[in-house]
Amino acid sequence: MRIKKNVEKLLRFERVCRIATSGRSGVPHVVPVVPVFDSGKIYFGSDGDAKKVENLRANPHAALTMDVYSEEWSALRGVMVQGTAKLIDKGPRFRKLRRLLYDKYPQYPEDAALEDGSVIVEITPQHVFSWGLD
Repeated sequence: MRIKKNVEKLLRFERVCRIATSGRSGVPHVVPVVPVFDSGKIYFGSDGDAKKVENLRANPHAALTMDVYSEEWSALRGVMVQGTAKLIDKGPRFRKLRRLLYDKYPQYPEDAALEDGSVIVEITPQHVFSWGLD
C-alpha cells in the first residue's frame, strides 16, 4: 500500500503512537510504543514476552494511532493504521531495524536495550485513515 507523503511525514517524525492488539480472547490491549517508519512499514521494539507480542502471536492484526494534539481543535491531526504484524527476533534484519530505532531514540540502548529475548514488530499497513493532514 502506498502511504501519502503528508502521512509518511507524520509517521516518520512523531515520537510515540498507540498500538492496539487482541489475542484469542478478543480483549483489546492498547499501549504506547516508540516507532520508526521505513520503506512503507512501521517498526517498534518490545520484550518478547510482552502482552502485545503474545497477542500478535495469536492474532497478527493490529491498529495504531499517532496524533498531534492542539488546544486549537482545527489544528488536530493524526493517522490510524490497520495492518498485519510480523515478529523479527534475530538476524541481520533485526540488527538493521534495531539501529534505526537506536538512531531515532538515543536513550534506547541504555534504557530499554533490544537484546536476546526482544523482538521488533513490523506493521504492514493495509488501511490508513488520516485527519487534519490535507
